Amino acid sequence: TLYTIESDADNRYLKTESDGSASGVIYSKEFNANEFPKVRWKWRVENIYKKGDVKTKEGDDYPLRVYIAFKYDPEKANLMDRIKYNAAKLFYGYYPPHSAISYIWSSKEYQENVFTSRYTDKAKMIILEQGSANVGKWLTEEVNILEDYRSAFGSDPPSTATIVIMNDSDNTGEKAISFVDYIEVSR
Repeated sequence: TLYTIESDADNRYLKTESDGSASGVIYSKEFNANEFPKVRWKWRVENIYKKGDVKTKEGDDYPLRVYIAFKYDPEKANLMDRIKYNAAKLFYGYYPPHSAISYIWSSKEYQENVFTSRYTDKAKMIILEQGSANVGKWLTEEVNILEDYRSAFGSDPPSTATIVIMNDSDNTGEKAISFVDYIEVSR
């Protein structure tokens, strides 16, 4: 997976490319999701996946996704979560997120728009774009992460969050190119 800054006459943007691979770019600054619940961005994909399918592990790839990762707080965790997260911290050197919402550009079209990750019930995927109708077009999205989290998880999210951008094709073995023009959080 390759992430580069590209530019044209008027603008600079993040170009993401994957080729049978997966990785993400994590924005290192955190923000308070309660104070800044709106997230807005502009994105474009150049292609979708033939084998992409949100309902299977083998098809769990997206030419572009924007994650909102919510920070794990050991002081608010139950005993089982503390044990699991402490083990993860020993292995990785840091705590993984408490939970995440992944806003995706799905290759296939579905009636429903919220799915649980095939890897963990702590991650929910929300389809914002699907299919090939808008491939190659710049689209602006705006979401309310508090409302989406409550709808997806049935509870309030942790207050501290960060943003992750990902283009992945490790499960399908395909290739994708996509772009992000900007991401902003607001009240």
